[in-house]
Amino acid sequence: MYKGEDLWKKPEIQVVKKTLSNGKVITTYPDLPKNIYSSFRATAERHMEKVAVVDDEGRQYSYKKMMEMTDDFSSWLIHEFGVTRRKHVALMLYNSIEFCTTFLSLNRIGAVVVPLPTKFKMEEVHALVEKLDVEFIICDEKFEDYFEKYQQNLNICVVPDGKEKYGLETFTSTKDLSAIEEIEEKATDVDLALMLFTSGTTSMSKGVTIRNYNIMHAVESYHKVLGITEEDKAIIPVPIYLVTGLVAVFGLMIHIGGTVCLNRFFDAKRVLEDINKYGITFFHASPTVFTLILKERKHYPELPMLRMFACGSCNMPPEKIKMLHEWLPKSEFRTIYGLTETTSPGTVFPTDASSSPYIGSSGIPIPGSAYKIVDEEGNEVKDGEQGEILVKGSNITENYYKSKRVALEDEWLHTGDIGWFNTEGYLYIADRKKDMINRGGEKICSYDVENKLLEMNGVEDAAVVGIPDELYGEVPAALIKLKKGTVIEEAEIKAFLKSQMASYKVPQKILFTENIPLTENMKINKRKVRKMFSEQLEGELNI
Repeated sequence: MYKGEDLWKKPEIQVVKKTLSNGKVITTYPDLPKNIYSSFRATAERHMEKVAVVDDEGRQYSYKKMMEMTDDFSSWLIHEFGVTRRKHVALMLYNSIEFCTTFLSLNRIGAVVVPLPTKFKMEEVHALVEKLDVEFIICDEKFEDYFEKYQQNLNICVVPDGKEKYGLETFTSTKDLSAIEEIEEKATDVDLALMLFTSGTTSMSKGVTIRNYNIMHAVESYHKVLGITEEDKAIIPVPIYLVTGLVAVFGLMIHIGGTVCLNRFFDAKRVLEDINKYGITFFHASPTVFTLILKERKHYPELPMLRMFACGSCNMPPEKIKMLHEWLPKSEFRTIYGLTETTSPGTVFPTDASSSPYIGSSGIPIPGSAYKIVDEEGNEVKDGEQGEILVKGSNITENYYKSKRVALEDEWLHTGDIGWFNTEGYLYIADRKKDMINRGGEKICSYDVENKLLEMNGVEDAAVVGIPDELYGEVPAALIKLKKGTVIEEAEIKAFLKSQMASYKVPQKILFTENIPLTENMKINKRKVRKMFSEQLEGELNI
């Protein structure tokens, strides 16, 4: 077992035992605010005139202005909209100042924020609204028709498009603030702050409950281990409502007094232009985002202010890290492993991964957390041996909302990921347990094959999954996206892989595609990849 506080040797990183308001004892940092609103208010008092947020239109909002907008809207939410502590409030808003203000206002009140994906279809949204017991909905005007069926039963606030002016401008209250101050005083560190759903089909996704102390431990962990300061500026070009955007970037920046630049939609060129325009220093994104910006690097040979990349969410191939380093050698790269259930950070690379002998690792556990690797019988394995990753700590969810599945077993979260530790406490991710391919008893890590494919000239991206096989039960198959103008035959790819790894790991089937399907947070959507192979196999059978 590895404990984060034993691995981080920096003198500025200190943790203590803290008793929460419900009597629970956790290991966390001294003087942690009780919630993100309290942290934001303290930051605003220190940096009133500093820019907190730059929205999609380029409008800049100081901490003082954001504080005023947040307090005005929280008052309106209570007096006019009827929101009170612990009520479930769904947000279906784009990356915007309106989203930021609403999130902080609801946190001040002690309500539970339930973000709804703006990429979802109406039926998918309805499933989440009903599953998570939503009583209030705040949505962009584009999504007003999504909620017509709930007009009689739920309170719905439609926010005007904010392109011309601040969309919440009309939702203000001049009534006495004593009611909100009384509610704010009752809000605690253990109150439920967020409910985020896990990836997967809507019917099978789990509502992950995240409490105030989870968020605060997560943002302070990023602050301490990455060395982020009030001088840093970050950009959020992918959905803010996911745990990375909401906690690891927005929450972090307003906690330490940095600046956040919002892009409503992702566009690689726009991201790079804004990094230069606003002097962005910190960029936390997924491997897919890095793949897309790498394609534009010849147009942006220098990004002088960008000092740090961070990458979590899924496998980041060493080849891509090396490409980023070749492009921007002065920018550090910090690999991160985390889940929605860990409120984002789990392990963090303590130095620049691109120049480390441990490149390919996801780093070491954050302070206040402990990790172990277990076999199928639940026994802890030795360093270097693979097994399921288990984690416990101050940033870990306590439970899934109204689920028969228990989130924690004796305080340990079973992540469903396969990995191992080296003797220095660095965690290596082999695969998702569900994505591990079992070829007649021989286990194949899809990440291993994907990473090897990306070493081949001409391959831009790849996804490896298991497909049914009569003889072996399942065999590996690869969906490959080639670089523009490249032609590679299937036989060449198989020959290359056979020269690099055991024959049983070589994909039996290969499909070429112009676009690899992605989830809403820009991870490879392996469920859809499997479906593509299934449809191809059905087509072959029908010929």
